[in-house]
Amino acid sequence: MQTPLIDDLISALKVLPGVGAKSAQRMAYHLLERDRKGALRLAETLNEAMEKVGHCRQCRTFSENEICPICASAKRVQDEICVVESPADIAVIEQSGIFRGTYFVLMGRLSPIDGIGPEDIGLPILELRLQQGGCSELIIATNPSVEGEATAHYLQQIAKNYDVKVSRLAQGIPLGGELEYLDSGTLTQAFLSRREV
Repeated sequence: MQTPLIDDLISALKVLPGVGAKSAQRMAYHLLERDRKGALRLAETLNEAMEKVGHCRQCRTFSENEICPICASAKRVQDEICVVESPADIAVIEQSGIFRGTYFVLMGRLSPIDGIGPEDIGLPILELRLQQGGCSELIIATNPSVEGEATAHYLQQIAKNYDVKVSRLAQGIPLGGELEYLDSGTLTQAFLSRREV
């Protein structure tokens, strides 16, 4: 029998993806038995991140500032926008070093079954950005799932309304694969082989 505080700690750890009851219990016991300093640092950092990390006003990625460092950089190609599903996708693309443009993060994908529509993934913000001009190419890098493809099609329709060239990442990304798990070589090939849609 565990105390209520230990039960609460285990329950709190179960919110992490892939962490079940046994893993959460192991983590809780490890922190309590062997790494209380680390646990306190984790708690403080989590609290600070939850309070201070928001979304970039321009691309919607996680940022501590109103505009993220990528959007604010004069070294980025401002007229190329790569649309991704999550901030994790940006991290993978940035590690490859192949893309020098800017991003737009959907924070999901269209899924009518789950009640996720265009407003829920920020498409009105992206459309306003395209309407204001300054975008010559919209690179769609949604995951090749059913929802990702539906989202890509919707994005294509929006871009065509503003005469923006649309391309889609090609070779190297398997159907049903996720950007977050690709190696940089595969991702580089996908960028180099992108095609206009």
